[in-house]
Amino acid sequence: MIELESQLRVVRDAGRKALVPYIVAGTDDSWLDYVRAAAFSGATAVEIGIPFSDPMMDGVIIQAASDKALKNGASFGRILQEMNQLEVEVPLLVMTYYNIFHHHGVKRSSMDLASVGVSGAIVPDLPLEELEEWQTNVNASGIATVLMVAPSTPHERSTLIARRTQGFAYAQGRMSVTGISNEEGSGGDVVARIREVSDIPVYIGIGISTAEQAKAAAAVSDGVIVGSALVQRILDGEGALGVEKFVGELRRAID
Repeated sequence: MIELESQLRVVRDAGRKALVPYIVAGTDDSWLDYVRAAAFSGATAVEIGIPFSDPMMDGVIIQAASDKALKNGASFGRILQEMNQLEVEVPLLVMTYYNIFHHHGVKRSSMDLASVGVSGAIVPDLPLEELEEWQTNVNASGIATVLMVAPSTPHERSTLIARRTQGFAYAQGRMSVTGISNEEGSGGDVVARIREVSDIPVYIGIGISTAEQAKAAAAVSDGVIVGSALVQRILDGEGALGVEKFVGELRRAID
């Protein structure tokens, strides 16, 4: 079993809900401090978004943060160099699009990610049928590939994804791009579908915007992923203290 999954199973088996905040790398010069603040205030793991110019899954908030980062000179190589300065005691995941890894080289990407402490990756535009080269290389570097199941994913395909994902299964709470939402969503139904065929930890993400929504999602899953609502606070200039405050609120809510 890959290391990330072992760590997250320990969290679940201890009866603790997982919290995975998402932060866009390179939005400003303090982005590493945002990661540190999230880890300090109760994150189980931190998901780091690597900016890409043509994101298929990101809503307007994360797109705005990514555009800002790209204008500030963010690149895959630069982000890796900056991540060398991170010393946090929680697992780090990256989320971005396959073009970046293809351009950099799949084997080289996997080794470079491992060298800066990354233990998991989410690549939403890499389909199950084309996963082999990527997953073989990142597994050799000890990196888990986290796969996503949407509310619209057919049962048979959900089963294939649930059996192939590593670390945890990402249950999409809504049929939408990332963003802030007031809707309840259908993450619980996706979680139930995954649990029928796998005992891997299952986290709900997309649209979780408040502590109350996080609590509700955590009640029917093993954890929650919160992105846009946190990224908006960063764009609003709340800084590391704002990250610490919001992640702490989420932590208390799901506990």
